[in-house]
Amino acid sequence: MKTIEITQDEMQSRISRYGALEPLPIQQDREIPQEANDVIYARKLLSVIGLGGDVDTPINSGAPIVDAAGMTMTLAVCPPGQGPALHAHHQTYETFTVLKGRFEVTWNDDGSGKVELDQYDTISVPPKVNRAFRNIGDGEGILQVIISGGVHDMTDIDMAPSTAVRLDAIQPGVKEKFAAKGLTFTARKEEAA
Repeated sequence: MKTIEITQDEMQSRISRYGALEPLPIQQDREIPQEANDVIYARKLLSVIGLGGDVDTPINSGAPIVDAAGMTMTLAVCPPGQGPALHAHHQTYETFTVLKGRFEVTWNDDGSGKVELDQYDTISVPPKVNRAFRNIGDGEGILQVIISGGVHDMTDIDMAPSTAVRLDAIQPGVKEKFAAKGLTFTARKEEAA
């Protein structure tokens, strides 16, 4: 195999510094209460690797590293008890590795599948399966989230109908604010005819 060489400056564009990461702008809507944001997102989503190219996705905006063969990586920072509600990805795999703390990952339309993960434990959820995660530790938890297998944008994510119910209980009309950003609330197994 013939190798290539890159300069120090070129390699700098492939480095992410944790201290320089900023929460995603999509989480900064002041019209949405924090309690509602906590149902949809991890408290802080820090984009590490974005898709690059012509793909415009708010989930990975501002990533210091772009274009890693279609893979994205985000750090989900959650206070105790917090994590996003049930949602599915249409075409992508979502792989979680606990970097700090303890997390519970649930799956299926009713969250009936459940596993507790300790530091460095990993789970990979395939497309079309509802999943959620929650920090079950006593302190701040950090979960590495790798998305692979397709374009991860707002059309790839669909929240479970139960998520819409939770949002409506927090503040009437807040679900529509998320829908205006491209979120849908229809992720469920089709009923048998």
